[in-house]
Formats: sequence, C-alpha cells, structure tokens
Amino acid sequence: MTNNTTKPPLNMVNVVIFVGFPIAALILVPFWGMYQGYDSFQWLWALAFLYLNGMSITGGYHRLWAHKSYEASPALKWFFAFWGAGALQNSILIWASDHRRHHRDVDDNELDPYSAGRGLWFSHIGWMLREYNTNDPDFSNVRDLQRDPIVKWQDKHYVALTTFMNLGLPLLLGIWHGDIIGTVLLVGLLRLVVNHHVTFFINSLAHYWGSRPYTESNSARDNGFLAFLTYGEGYHNYHHIFQSDYRNGIRWWQWDPTKWMIALCARAGLASELKRVSNFKVQRAILDTTFDRARTKLEGAMHSESLSEMLEREYQLFTESINQWTALQAGRYERTKGQLSDALYEHKQHLHQKWEVAALVNKLKTLEYGLKMQRKRLTLLMEQVHFHQAQMA
Repeated sequence: MTNNTTKPPLNMVNVVIFVGFPIAALILVPFWGMYQGYDSFQWLWALAFLYLNGMSITGGYHRLWAHKSYEASPALKWFFAFWGAGALQNSILIWASDHRRHHRDVDDNELDPYSAGRGLWFSHIGWMLREYNTNDPDFSNVRDLQRDPIVKWQDKHYVALTTFMNLGLPLLLGIWHGDIIGTVLLVGLLRLVVNHHVTFFINSLAHYWGSRPYTESNSARDNGFLAFLTYGEGYHNYHHIFQSDYRNGIRWWQWDPTKWMIALCARAGLASELKRVSNFKVQRAILDTTFDRARTKLEGAMHSESLSEMLEREYQLFTESINQWTALQAGRYERTKGQLSDALYEHKQHLHQKWEVAALVNKLKTLEYGLKMQRKRLTLLMEQVHFHQAQMA
C-alpha cells in the first residue's frame, strides 16, 4: 500500500549547508575562542562581510533583480553579483525565480515555494532540505533576467564564485592577519550562518509576527525588530502589497539601510529610475484595511446603529476620494502629455500647461491630506466601538 504522506528525499548538499554548517559553527567557533581567541580585526571583517552579503541580497537579488524596483549601473550589478554569491543563497536567477513565485502564490501550499501555511520550520529552512515539487526550477517568470549578461555569467560560474567568496577571501584575510583558522571560522563560517538565518527570518517570522496595516489578504507582517536584523526587509506587509517600491520602510524613521544605500547610489549615478508608491495609494491601502476591520467588529458585536451609519458615511467619502483621485491622475497624464507635445508652441501656452499640471498636483495633495484626516476619524470611531462594547460587557 502506498503511503501518500512519505516525505520527499533529502537534498544532501543543502542539509550539509543549512544543518551541518550551523552545528559546526556552534562547536568550532566557541572552541577556538577559548583556545586561541579572536581579535577586533576578525570581528570587524566578519561584520563587514555580513553587511556586504546581506545588502547585496536585499538591494541586489531582491529589490533590483526580483522586483525591478530601480535600474542599476553595470558596476553596481557586478558588485551585487559577487557579494550576493557570497551569501550562498543560490544564483540570482534561481533566487529571483523562487521569490517571484512566492509573491505570485503567497500562502498557497501547493505553489508558494516557502509557504508560511506549511509551518514556521518549513518556511524558514525546511523547504530547502528536501526535494519538494515546489523547488523544481521554472524560469518562465525570469525571461527578463535570462537576457541580463551579468545574471547569466553569475549563474554559470556560481559554484566557483561562491566558493571563492566564502572560502577563498577568508583564507586570504587569515593569511594576511596571521590567523587562518580563527579568521575562516568568524569571517567564513559564523558570518555565513548568521547571514542565512536573518535572511530566512523574512520567509518565516515575518509571516507570523508583527502587524498588518496595509493588507490582510496574506500572512506577511511588518516588524521593526526584524527590519533591524534584515537591513530593512522586515516591513514585509508593506512589501507584499507594494512590491515594486524600492523602499520597504517608507517612513523616514523606519530602519531600512537598503533603501538608503539605493538612494545614495542614485546620487552617485550608480542607480536610477527608483520606483516609489504614491502616498495616496499607501493611505488608501491603510484605509481599505481599517474599513474591513471596522465592519468585522461592528458585525460581530452588539452595537449602536449610529456607529454603522457613521462608518458607511465615511466609506462613501472614501469612495468619492478614490474616484476623484483616479480622474485627476488621468487628467494629469493628459496634461503632461499635452505639455510635451506643445513644446514647439508659443511660450504663453507652455506656461499655461505648466500651471494646469501644478494645479492638478495641488488637488492630489489635498486628497492625500483628506485621507489622513479620515484615518483619524476612523480611529476615533473605533474607539467609540470599543467603548460601546465595554459598556455592553
């Protein structure tokens, strides 16, 4: 009788990397520390490698190649290709393909390669340890990357490249420093294990722990602590609804060194065409989610009819704002296009076109402000709901 619950065979290469390496680090790093000790040179280089690898994954593999959230110069692409290989998380091509499938089929246990619906262990590391069907390569979603010569070169030479970055460079540092074993253990082994697991936190913990201010249509969460560990990737709820934005932490105070690096590269001429979601769309997503939560609370409890009426009035205003914004955006596009086509016309007409575009921008900003005020009113409304429920209890 066939057992349909039989697990797929183990991927022994991945077992060695993702199980064997951590065990080796837990044993060898403390042992050498007690026997020989480590110095600041080794710790600083381990930290430098950690950030170079990590931000090449977040800024390169993820935001540049998987999501095309900005354009990069060849020099920056080569930098990400080398240091991203040092993170030992597969080639750009395979990584981006898996990640695009994750976004397309998020939480689908049959299609999402690291679906959170299959458990914390599976989404963190288990999906890589066995030959699951969802791991079968399918590059139909990365045709654009297959035309990128840097991506093709890295994929072709990935094994040699990642070996050099993870073993060759630490060995050279160790020879230079005069302590090969200690340097390889810290800069090579421990740094790699830490880099793996902070990255994997986004696949696992960031789908279980945190808030969902922008959408509840999937399990992704925003978590500031995870953002600190993962170079800004922890604002995962925002990322799953606005994946083309080069930022994950959109507030100035949110820890997102990857967005700061990309912005700095843009200033230096190494990056361009940075994509940003408009503040209006962000406010709209928050309000959509807030309205859904408010309706659920009002439907699931005894409440005053006046609160429901207030909520529906607010929703009507919200809908009107969305319709106005859509119409204004269409008008903005037509006027901007007209401004370009009228470049050869008289100077007076050109100034008039510019004035119309500026007026549209001002109206859009007014609508954005209106949504912010509506968020405050909804917050007060929800406080009334909580108060009413407390009185009924």
